[in-house]
Amino acid sequence: MEPHPHQSPEEERGRRLSFAWLRHYPAETPASIDYPDEGLPYLLTQSASAYPEHEAVHFMGRSISYRELLGLAVRMANGLRSLGVSKGDRVAIMLPNCPQAVVSYFGALMAGAVVVQTNPLYMERELEYQLSDSGASVMITLDLLYGRLASVRSAQPDSGPLPQLKHVIVTSLKDGLPFPKSLLYPLKQRREGFKADIPYGRHGVLAYAKWLRRQQGDAAPDIAIKPAEDLAVLQYTGGTTGTPKGVMLTHRNLVANTLQTSSWFYKAEKGREKYLAALPLFHVFGLTVLMNMSVYTGGSLIMLPRFEADAVIRTIERQRPTIFPGAPTMYIALLHHQAASSADMSSVKACISGSASLPLEVQEQFEKLTGGRLIEGYGLTEASPVTHCNPVWGKRKNGTIGIPFPDTAAKIVSLETGEELPAGEIGELVIQGPQVMKGYWMRPAETEKVLQAGWLRTGDLAKADEDGYFTIVDRMKDVIIAGGFNIYPREVEEVLYEHPAVREASVIGVKDDYRGETVKAFIVLKEGWQVSRIQLDKWCRERLAAYKVPHLYEFRETLPKSMVGKVLRRVLIEEQLEKSENHN
Repeated sequence: MEPHPHQSPEEERGRRLSFAWLRHYPAETPASIDYPDEGLPYLLTQSASAYPEHEAVHFMGRSISYRELLGLAVRMANGLRSLGVSKGDRVAIMLPNCPQAVVSYFGALMAGAVVVQTNPLYMERELEYQLSDSGASVMITLDLLYGRLASVRSAQPDSGPLPQLKHVIVTSLKDGLPFPKSLLYPLKQRREGFKADIPYGRHGVLAYAKWLRRQQGDAAPDIAIKPAEDLAVLQYTGGTTGTPKGVMLTHRNLVANTLQTSSWFYKAEKGREKYLAALPLFHVFGLTVLMNMSVYTGGSLIMLPRFEADAVIRTIERQRPTIFPGAPTMYIALLHHQAASSADMSSVKACISGSASLPLEVQEQFEKLTGGRLIEGYGLTEASPVTHCNPVWGKRKNGTIGIPFPDTAAKIVSLETGEELPAGEIGELVIQGPQVMKGYWMRPAETEKVLQAGWLRTGDLAKADEDGYFTIVDRMKDVIIAGGFNIYPREVEEVLYEHPAVREASVIGVKDDYRGETVKAFIVLKEGWQVSRIQLDKWCRERLAAYKVPHLYEFRETLPKSMVGKVLRRVLIEEQLEKSENHN
């Protein structure tokens, strides 16, 4: 957190220690951390030195040691430099979870580049926007995804819509697979009808495996990194509040958040933990709590290319991961899988749930199933991302996001005056700490709106109790105003989740001629269960004020979700608006 003007370091530390939440810190978690003045590659070089033969990455049966991973990253760094990548140039990575994603990430950082994390699900319009906005000169992607990129990049790159994109390095999942799967994979692709039409050797298109083998792997480029100033990652927001913006995260931001997270998981043993990577690593949650955290602690990163409940359960039984970060929908899917009750998932010691509110029922059932701890945290892209979390092995308060991380200040401020509010009152959550972004890429006006006097405005409505435990009430933009009353969708969703028939629920406001807005609930039922609108209405009326009770219900097989399993309310709102327009 930024020191107050005219305060000595001793006075500033005293201010930190006066925060209510610090008395709930376990003895093993410090209030303040001494962060190394190093860039992100330091995480890898330190672990490769300490644990050279330990498994760094496990993917579909292939194991890569820290010595091998460092060697591959160094080759990638030198290769990128040979392509003309200089310090500060942007390198886009559009890959699912696979070893190449880890190699490319650390290799690009070692080359001094800024990594642009790109969602493999992006369609042409989204791709063109992000690559154009970031000015990426190199992209590393998958053969299965190349067609989308080719359609926004003309045959002659210099005359197309992305003239700055000089090189495209194309890999295949087979490049990360062990023998003999690597030989069988192309046969599987052909059987499924995939035909690669990739112009290797032309228009700056390179074959990842062949190109990497040609690079020198003795020493990484000598790049002077200023951790507090130099960008490491451009992480684009999901666009839930308009056009996606590139969040500028420095090396210090991400190193700090990695060490903050590590201090929270103080029982994790260096060189011994196994991290289950079902979250996508291109998402900032997976980036920090999986890739950076695993490498920093000398852990093994067990990678799955996508979340599938079947594959996750099999992987837990075979590989015995100990730490499993995820989203509530992941834990819900596992709990409702037919194999869950008979599977041995006892290796899982700790899980941090993020991206959405964690229903209490899910937390209790998952802890019973694994014997481990499942705690809820909070973060946002602009904070690298984690700022709050319930103590894993200490006092937790269900329904809250917990308490701020070390060196992180947080408060609730009035929407009208900006003044700090007392415990229990609802206002905007604002945050200060070493993990808070530098700003938005090429958007000074947007940056000024959210970074004010050293505080990050989150746009989330929240409250704090006397102990310093924070509770998210809702997104400011999601609040429903019906008949002059403020209704928070999360509160209604929590009540719906408590119904034994409800598997998933999402609540939005829809236009109402009389009330201005009214409440609509989208419901996914548990398999084999049935419930009527009348029954849900009765359930809600017994637990909510009448004005908060949904007036409309829509039952669905699934709800739209992001790659990390967060239910996309904005998609439901857009669908509802489209229905209204068509009806009119």
